[in-house]
Amino acid sequence: MADEFKVDLSLDLRGLACPLPVVRVGKSIKDVPVGGIVEAIATDPGALADFPAWAKTTGHEILKTERNGADIKFYIRRVK
Repeated sequence: MADEFKVDLSLDLRGLACPLPVVRVGKSIKDVPVGGIVEAIATDPGALADFPAWAKTTGHEILKTERNGADIKFYIRRVK
């Protein structure tokens, strides 16, 4: 849960289809300091593949992924 991490920015991306959740996180992650954590909540099942691929290419780190019904939460640490 978010209690495990100090979340610097929470993004509600529910209802957005690929690639919008990743695009929004890519733009917004610049608003948190290096080492900061973004919580992204998506409902698009494609996000389960999209976020890890995006993190690998950008160098950011997926700390945790949680599913709760249709909601998929990603905790992403800004690395650079």
